[in-house]
Amino acid sequence: MRKLIVTGFLILLGAIGSTTPSNARRPDSTMVFANPNNPLITTDTSSYTNIYGLDILFSNNGFGLGFFLRKEYSRTFQGFISLAISEAKDDQEVEYYDPYTYQSYVPGKVNRFLVFPLTVGIQYRLFEDDILDTFRPYISGGIGPAIVLSSPYEKEFFSSLSYAQAHYTFNAYIGGGAFFGSDKVNIMGVSFRYYFIPVFNGIPSLADANSGLVTNKKEFGGFFISLNFGSSF
Repeated sequence: MRKLIVTGFLILLGAIGSTTPSNARRPDSTMVFANPNNPLITTDTSSYTNIYGLDILFSNNGFGLGFFLRKEYSRTFQGFISLAISEAKDDQEVEYYDPYTYQSYVPGKVNRFLVFPLTVGIQYRLFEDDILDTFRPYISGGIGPAIVLSSPYEKEFFSSLSYAQAHYTFNAYIGGGAFFGSDKVNIMGVSFRYYFIPVFNGIPSLADANSGLVTNKKEFGGFFISLNFGSSF
């Protein structure tokens, strides 16, 4: 009799369980399964960005300013285009300061020079899998056209520009650098470049005070240190 009652009770529980709606809320599971059409975790393959920014240039010739546009094609390769303006001086120049007029001058100087290199190049990121993103070293190189603008030194700087002559050539450089910080929206970095900017016929630069012979300057590149500031778009 007792066995019959227990059997009937179990059958009743089974009947009640079978009437539970199929969409009833069940206890939460410790495992979460993602919908393959809407995964919880995705890999961002569109994180490669375009960057525009400013270069502040330092060299033995003085200061310069540049602008660049960079596009990322992968985590290691980027292409860029840049335009810079910098001053160039003859290696033999000796600058003096006049305490009476409070002005500096270079004896025998014939022309001032401004250099405008337009460069197209590539950057290759180094140690991408070995170093944290807060320090991103790279090597780079580029080539493109350049203009060397010469203006008479005997005239004041701005008034001499109306007498300026343009000399067309090319530029090439090789270098390296690094970007710092984890923020890739606003970037900051430093780079080192050696530019080759020849003018094969030369441009009059210095006149010897004794003989009057004029020295022509033929190379307008050199070593540059650049501070880089940019923002993505």
